[in-house]
Amino acid sequence: MGRLTKNKKLALEKIEAGKVYSLEEAANLVKDITNTKFDSSVDIDIRLGVDPRKANQMVRGVVTLPHGTGKDVRVLVLCSPDKEEEAKAAGADYVGLDEYITKIKGGWTDVDVIITMPTVMAKVGALGRVLGPRGLMPNPKSGTVTMEVGKAVKEVKQGKIDFKVDKFGIVHTSVGKVSFTPDKIFENAQEFVQTILKLKPAAAKGTYVKSIYLSSTMSPGIPVDLKTV
Repeated sequence: MGRLTKNKKLALEKIEAGKVYSLEEAANLVKDITNTKFDSSVDIDIRLGVDPRKANQMVRGVVTLPHGTGKDVRVLVLCSPDKEEEAKAAGADYVGLDEYITKIKGGWTDVDVIITMPTVMAKVGALGRVLGPRGLMPNPKSGTVTMEVGKAVKEVKQGKIDFKVDKFGIVHTSVGKVSFTPDKIFENAQEFVQTILKLKPAAAKGTYVKSIYLSSTMSPGIPVDLKTV
């Protein structure tokens, strides 16, 4: 490992070896140790004692962060013409159907969330090869396949995120920006952790939450004391 940059070294010195922090302390510290020029996102990593290959231990869900993610979420709504006005009024960035399906088939995926409706799902389903690997495939479970497209757009814009455990048993998501106050980072992180706790699969044996780390885009992870959550 090459020389640590001065900033990284200072950041590492602020995290005491062997110490775990309460979620509230971590929310303060993450602001302290981030020295990027841009407003980095604050991420949380929760390692779970589940086997994600087993369907009955899958942890996935949606959460609305009380203070939003701080990200500008670009939303594409694929809908029938009668729903276009509703989607636009709710703040969708792109609205349409066939022209966007053609663009996506050509490899365009310059959006963060795609919302569609059950009646056009057959057309959207054909895009699985492009959208699946990028995590953009609309899904009724996460509320992105719905007749209420306007409501879905508003929710996503306000900070509703969907998450799922990866193949290593880790759930990773962004809970805000470094420019947020520590309180907002803490409240968003707390909301996310509580959501994960409620989703504990009955089939999961042993320790459910193994570790929690809070970090920003360029910072080392801050270990969170599990007793404080």
